[in-house]
This record gives sequence, C-alpha cells and structure tokens, in this order.
Amino acid sequence: HMAAFSSKSPTILDKEGHLLCTKGCNPLAETGRSKLQNQRAALNQQILKAVRLRTGAENLLRATTNNKVREQALLELSFVNSDLQILKEELEGLNISVEVYQNTGETFSIPLIPLGLKETKEGDFTIPLKDFILEHYSEDSSDYEDEIADLMDLRQACRTPSRDESGIEMLMSYFIQLGFVENRFFPPTRQMGILFTWYDSFTGVPVCQQNLLLEKASILFNIGALYTQIGTRCNRQTKPGLENAVDAFQRAAGILNYLKETFTHTPSYDMSPAMLSVLVKMMLAQAQECVFEQISLPGIRNEFFTLVKMAQEVAKVGEVYTLVNTAMNQAPVKANIPYSWSNMAKIKSDHYKALAHYFVATLLSDHQLHPSDDEDKQEKAWFQLHDCMPEGLTSLTILRDKVQRKRLGKAHLRKAIVYHEEALRVCGLCKKLRNIDILQEILTVAHKRSLIKYAQHEQEDDFLSLMEASSVLPKTEHKVEMIVPEFSKVKVKDFFERLGPLPVFSAKQRWTVPRTINFHCQERGLGFTLKGGPPVQVHCLDPECSAALKGLKEGDYIVSINGLDSKWLEVNDVLEKFKSMRENDIEIKVISCQDTMHNKSATYSVGMQKTYSLICLAMEEDKIHETKKATPKLSFLSWGTKNRQKAASTLCLPYAVAGSSQTKKKMDSRLTVLDTESSLY
Repeated sequence: HMAAFSSKSPTILDKEGHLLCTKGCNPLAETGRSKLQNQRAALNQQILKAVRLRTGAENLLRATTNNKVREQALLELSFVNSDLQILKEELEGLNISVEVYQNTGETFSIPLIPLGLKETKEGDFTIPLKDFILEHYSEDSSDYEDEIADLMDLRQACRTPSRDESGIEMLMSYFIQLGFVENRFFPPTRQMGILFTWYDSFTGVPVCQQNLLLEKASILFNIGALYTQIGTRCNRQTKPGLENAVDAFQRAAGILNYLKETFTHTPSYDMSPAMLSVLVKMMLAQAQECVFEQISLPGIRNEFFTLVKMAQEVAKVGEVYTLVNTAMNQAPVKANIPYSWSNMAKIKSDHYKALAHYFVATLLSDHQLHPSDDEDKQEKAWFQLHDCMPEGLTSLTILRDKVQRKRLGKAHLRKAIVYHEEALRVCGLCKKLRNIDILQEILTVAHKRSLIKYAQHEQEDDFLSLMEASSVLPKTEHKVEMIVPEFSKVKVKDFFERLGPLPVFSAKQRWTVPRTINFHCQERGLGFTLKGGPPVQVHCLDPECSAALKGLKEGDYIVSINGLDSKWLEVNDVLEKFKSMRENDIEIKVISCQDTMHNKSATYSVGMQKTYSLICLAMEEDKIHETKKATPKLSFLSWGTKNRQKAASTLCLPYAVAGSSQTKKKMDSRLTVLDTESSLY
C-alpha cells in the first residue's frame, strides 16, 4: 500500500513553463528521514506543553503572596525545567542523527552534519484572503477559491519536500509566490489576521507572528536545510558525488547568508544573525572537507611535492573547523547550538591537523634529497609549509641532513599522535558521537597508523631528541565560496494574476469601487486618449464628450469593457475593442486611485512591519490582541548550565505586563506574550 506513494515531488507546469502546482513527499512513508521529522514534530508539541506549564507556574509565583502556594509553584517550576532539559537533549539527539542523512552505500568517511527542517502548523488563509479580495479589490471572492486552494496545497507540500532538486524548486517557488502574496494581500498599515507559527529547530520553542516575513524567512531556512541534506546524501566515494556535495553545501551557505542579510531581526534563535553566521561557517567547512576528499579520492602518491600539497590542503580543513568550533563556543550561540555539533567541529579540527602533521612526517622520513632532485624547488616547497623553523636550523639543513630530517619527522609524528588522541578523547566524552561507529573507526585507524609509523623509527635515545614541530601552514588551491541563490531561474506564475498587474493592483494602492460608464463614440472619436498599460489609463479627457458626461474622469483605469476583463490589455488592444464597437453603446468599468499606503516603521531590513512574537502558542480559537505596553528587552527561552543548577529559576522566560485596554480578552491557557519592537540580538 505504501509503495503506491511516490517519494518524489511531482511538478506541474503550464505551457509557458511556469510552476503551477506540486506535491510533497508522503508524510506517512516509513523512511528514516520522515521518521526523524515526525519525531521532531512530536518533540515540539511536548516542549510546547512544558513551556505552557512553566509559564503558568511563573505567573502564579509572581501573583501570589501565600508561602504555601509559592512553594508549590517553585516545585512545579523545578519539575518542568527538568523536563524541558530532558526534551532538549532528545531534540539534540535528533539534530546529531547524521547517519539517517548519509549516503546508504558502503562509505568510509566522517559523517557530515545536516540541518533538520523547521516544523510549522497547518494553516488556512482562505477566509482572510477572500475577505481582502472583496474589500480591497471589490471583486467576487468566490471566483478565486481555486487560486487560494492552490496556495494552500503548495504550502502543505512544502512541509514535506523531497530531498532533491525538485524539492528545492518547490520551496523556492513557494518563497517567490509569497512575494506575490505579500504585495497583493498584506497592506503596510494593518495586520491581516493570519497567524504564522514556526518551531525553532534547536530549542523546539514555537514563534508566532501575524507577519508574512516570518513565513518567508522560515522557508529560506528550510531551503538551506534541504541543501545540507542533499549534500550529506551524496556518494562521497565518487567524483561526481563529491562535486555535488561541494555544490550543495556552497548553496546552503549562500541561502543562509542571504537569510541573515535580508531578515536581520528574526524572532527565533535558529535564524538569528549570530546563529546563521555559525551555520554559514559550518557549511563552508563541510564543503572544504569534501574538496579535500575529492583531491585525495584517486589516492595520495608517496611523493615529496604531492605530500606537501596534501599537507597544506588538509591543514586548511583543520583551520576552518577550528574557526567553526570557536564560533560555536561564543555567546549567544553556545547556549542553543547542539553540544555534539561543537564537539564534532573540535574532533574534525584535531583529526585533520593530525593528518597534516602525518603527511609532513611521511615526506621527511620516507624521502631523501638526492643529487638529481631540484634542491631549490624542494626548499621553496618546504619553506611554504611552515612559518618558522626549529631553532638553529634552516630549510636546506633539514632537507640535506638525514639525522635532522628524521628527528623533525618524528616530532611531526608525535604532534599527529597528540591530535589523534585529543580527537578520540573528545569523541569518547560525547555520548551522541560515541555511538557513531564509523566516526570511532576512522579516528582509531588514523591514530593506529601514526603509532605504527612512529614505532618504525623509535630508538632508545628518543628522550634526548625532543624537537618541537611547528604548525603546518594551511593553503588550498580550491577555495570554497558561497553560491548566491538564483531565484530568477525558477519560473513561477502568480496565482492571483487575474487581480491585475502587480505594480498597480497591490495592497499598497487604494481605489474607488468600480464605476460603470455607458457611452457611445462620437464622430470625432472617443473624446479621450489612452496611455500606459496594462491597465490603460484615461488621458486628455474632453469634458464635453459622452463618456465624461456619464462620469468618466481623467486618470481613471479601465478594468472592464462590455463585461470582459481588460486589466491586462495594452493601449492598442483597448483601442481595437473600441473600434469594433463604434456603432454600438460601450460599457466600461473604471476605478480611480485614491492614495498609496507607505510603511512607516520596520523591524526587518527590507521594510518589514512592526512585529510581535509569541513565546507560547495560543489556542486557535483565541484572538490575538495588541498590548499597549511593551516589555523591556529580555532573552528567549534558554536551557544553559545556570538553568540546570537553578532549576526553579523564574527568569528564563520573558513575560509581558498586560495593558489597560478594557477590550482585552483573557487567553485560555497559561500563555505568555512578548510584545517588543526591538531586535532579539
């Protein structure tokens, strides 16, 4: 029965190649990725329930003066905080379930880290959109039920995109479609009453807004996350697979960086500028790692210059992972990024640095400078490997002197062993990483290889020759860079194009109700000229002509001619229609532009309206009312070390003081609202 469902996202295009509709993967399919995403959705609901309980206990603690009630509230807080910590650890376990996303073939590669998709609630925008079409555009909203249904189907499909290019195209098409929807239905002066809910992919805490830009930002995040899943799925044992992996991670970095620069005040930790900066670094590091694997795929020849190149290439991978690990351990990212991710970055940093020292040790111990060798070329290559030489030695001395060469080679082996042991130690301390068998195996094999090579050159007087090896300078001939998203390549048809050309028929423009003008052509012509288009506009109106006497005004837009829609007609098309009806009465419908609404305030970098954030989720039947008094800037939910030590803390979740509005309706459930116009970071 399950085999009847396709795992792909079928795409339907119109004759011009525009995307019409598409379907996501079957959410009930028993695949590893769907199971993982279903577990994430279930955890989000449990976290939501626990947050509601904690919010109620905190509100009770603030409101009561009874000591017995306070003790009960503190006990409840202690229990709920402990429960939240357990749920957070379970969510972290899902974020490090890297084996689910890796290529299913036999591979011997260190796992890469993908991002999980953000979860959202089902929503129905039908009533608000139909009301707006009737009110703003003065059209029969029932005529647009199919378009609204197509929009809802596309949103639903985007919750379960396929892990391939068709899934990326579907998410991008919805993102572009949201741009059309934003311009047509979201005026800058008021809210539409549509509540968008998305769950933080790291904390599981829901964020709700009546702002379409939360939806757009979350879709962008999921596009980046899907690219990471495509990258980890590639077969890294083949050249095409590695090329695709590098491309996918570069595109993921480009999308996440675009999100960071475009939506600068997102009210969710996973989309904060600080977190996105770290994620961009991590994706570029994984791309650089795949570049090294691509270079070493044919095998590494035991030749002097090849080993020099490989040492610097792998040192570059170690360097970028060092930067990633440093960034992950900085506030405010450290409190929310999975602990196992920062450990993985530390492990990879040490592992690849160890490989760099191993390659240098191999070129020193396995090769000697022969008379036939190009001494200057080897000296130059060796000089580029280090920023400093051991005291009293020069590059030529090391290359010519067999004893010094051997001593320095052993020094590099010792350093490689130290790095290998540190990587194994960090891996052993992290429960999540300790259970990844392939990671343990790769680290152990590399460590043993260095130990075996060191044992081959070991002597009894080794304690007398403790030369210190300098670090290997990183260098790459294949620098990875972000690939800027190319939305223009995705052909998307505006679902609501029947409303008229978007520059004119948008939510920012306001018009009069369509007026019907019945007139007839005179011998000298229409009595007016037309300009612009589409739609065409009345110009140079003769006040004595038949149309003017019936109410036509200069500047009116013609939207209908004898019952036929004319919003998309050019001037020549309209004149042809008038010419064909010269002997008959002509009925046109016109509208007059009243004014243009402007957005006077923005919390997003691209003109986002004033927003508010809900830390907890209101019941769907509750209405969200604006509060007149904003709270001071407070941090979002945090499960840091301090919270574990002080389980009954009441300072972890922000709260808002209710305004004095008499129309304020009490919410059903113990929820807390954060109403702020300031940025999270």
